[in-house]
Amino acid sequence: IVNAGVGRALTNLGYTEAMDKGTPEGKAEACYKTGIKKLWEDSIGVCYFTCRGVKGVSDMVPKAVSLATGWDISWDEALAVGDRLIPPVWDTGGAWGHPLGTDPLGRDILSRIIYGARVSISAGALAVAVAMTFGVLMGLLAGYYGGAMDTVIDNLVNIMLAYPFLLLALAAIAVLGPSFGNMIVVLGLTGWPIYTRVVRAETLKYREREFVQAARALGVGSPRILRVHVLPNLANTVIVMASLEVARMIILESFLSFLGLGIQPPTPSWGGMLGEGRVYMLTHWWLAAFPGLAIFVTTLGINLFGDGLRDVLDPYRVLTPAAARAE
Repeated sequence: IVNAGVGRALTNLGYTEAMDKGTPEGKAEACYKTGIKKLWEDSIGVCYFTCRGVKGVSDMVPKAVSLATGWDISWDEALAVGDRLIPPVWDTGGAWGHPLGTDPLGRDILSRIIYGARVSISAGALAVAVAMTFGVLMGLLAGYYGGAMDTVIDNLVNIMLAYPFLLLALAAIAVLGPSFGNMIVVLGLTGWPIYTRVVRAETLKYREREFVQAARALGVGSPRILRVHVLPNLANTVIVMASLEVARMIILESFLSFLGLGIQPPTPSWGGMLGEGRVYMLTHWWLAAFPGLAIFVTTLGINLFGDGLRDVLDPYRVLTPAAARAE
């Protein structure tokens, strides 16, 4: 760990406290349990380690593929016109130097797919983070306070759900200009209503529960009740929704890039590669087939992961030992 800010995160996570207690043989277990428990309680630690992990994985993938296959997948803006439109290696005229072929400018398709994954997946994850943060906040306010605030937020949600996504994207990009940041804003602004509706419904249920009523009777303020008593009970639902929404955001990002409203060339993105290859689909099929396959496999994997995560985190699906053995 080289970042100076990690010291504070590790202190907050309780590693020092865990190592100072217990017998020598129990120190490792105490450190692990205390660290994992406080990691989820410290939002800064969660955000930091998540971002570092995603960045580390995205940086290692190109290097790992190069070491495993021997292919040079480094990506830059240099053009190789002499290698333009080379077919995949198993097709007539293919070459192992470009296993998935090249595009009209001689750029390697495999390299652009791998580096485009960093853009597409990052866009999907960041858009979900923006939508989830804003949507959960609006849902908590509407469900807990009710009244005029609930009416205003509910009407705003209805307006957003009725507004066509493409029209909103065209208007926003026309005003702000096509860029990665603007695309994240557009995707985030169109994705928050689903979080608001679900969180509002759950908050309406939890605000009448005994533990919330007891906290209110003891004089606990509304912000603390929302943060300590209501929000943790919504964590499982929100996490599952976010995991499933990442796949949808990746598809929407690809859609915007396909129309030329998202990531701009020469930066590779899966949607942009689809847009570039649509002209050659009948003669050079690999230009659009492989980016489309990457989108399909990625979104399918994320959806399956979200389904599994839902089964794990759903408290109503927790089986007793006898029922688990019977199943």
